[in-house]
Amino acid sequence: MISEEQLQEAIAENVRWALAEDIGSGDLTAQLIPAHIQAEARIITRDPMVLAGRPWVDATCRQHDPAIAVEWHAAEGADISAGATLFEMHGPARSLLTVERTLLNFVQTLSATATATRRLVRLLEGTSTRLLDTRKTLPGLRIAQKYAVAVGGGQNHRLGLYDAFLIKENHIMAAGSI
Repeated sequence: MISEEQLQEAIAENVRWALAEDIGSGDLTAQLIPAHIQAEARIITRDPMVLAGRPWVDATCRQHDPAIAVEWHAAEGADISAGATLFEMHGPARSLLTVERTLLNFVQTLSATATATRRLVRLLEGTSTRLLDTRKTLPGLRIAQKYAVAVGGGQNHRLGLYDAFLIKENHIMAAGSI
């Protein structure tokens, strides 16, 4: 349902918006770190999870500072055990400190969606029932959350009001009847 072009556009826009919102005119605290200092970061999970959001993490680093290198230790959609390393980052300390919260918010939110979806999909195994998502998503993150549902094994129903009919009680009442 989501084309590759839509996905890439959404990732770029989500990251642009998130970085602008968080950084604004600059990270005042990170500017206190000397520019030449390099750093490393290791991102781990505290709980079992399904990893989702790698494209958002990679795009966040690329957009903010292409000098940040990301080394992934887990595949998108993989079941990850508690305490596992998801990825490591290397690069300018200022840049790592500036993007850490933004990229963690993406990976945490999308992984939570994928993890909950996978749990529900597993409950439905052996039945003919399919788990579909809705358009009830966080504003601005619809494609991201639908992507995470698909990573977790669910199926996307529709992106918006424009691509499928869904007649609800309110429509029937407003029309007077079916």
